[in-house]
Order: sequence, then C-alpha cells, then structure tokens
Amino acid sequence: MPNDVRDLPANNDGLYRFLGGSPLSVAFRLILLSILVGVVLAAIGFDPWNILHSIRVLFQRLWDLGFDAVNWLWRYFLLGAVIVVPIWLLSRLFGAPRGR
Repeated sequence: MPNDVRDLPANNDGLYRFLGGSPLSVAFRLILLSILVGVVLAAIGFDPWNILHSIRVLFQRLWDLGFDAVNWLWRYFLLGAVIVVPIWLLSRLFGAPRGR
C-alpha cells in the first residue's frame, strides 16, 4: 500500500550489534576487564615490558615446583580463562550469522 509506513533500522544499529552494546559501555567494560587482567597478571609476576622473560620465569617456577605444579597449573588455567572467555565472546561477534 502506498501509505504504509515502514520502520527503517537506525544507522548505528549494526554498530550496536557488532560491539554488543553502546560504544561507550563497551569501552568502559573493556577498560575494566583490562585493568582486572593486568592486576592478575601482575600478581603472578608478569611484566608488560618484558613478557618473554616473564613467560620463561613462569616455566622455570613450574619446573621447580615438581608435583605442586598441578596446583599452579590450575591457577594458570583460571588466569587463562579470564583472557580466553572474552576472546571467545568476541569470536562469537565476528562468527557466522546465526539463523533467526
């Protein structure tokens, strides 16, 4: 019909869907997550300016711990999950479109 009104999507609707929310709130969440991950990494001795040395020290500590390394591996697993889960969520944003 000629007089029918159709709602057009907003110009930034794709941006909201791509980011998972408003750009300001996503930036705020990413800043908070970065600070959290930074604190955790600093707590175990990682240095952002010398990351290769920090990784070498990590493996040296694991080797020196012996069987107690299982406990440390669990902690490192949890630390890795803090990084991996957000990356997984980002990959869901970039992934193939889901049928609706």
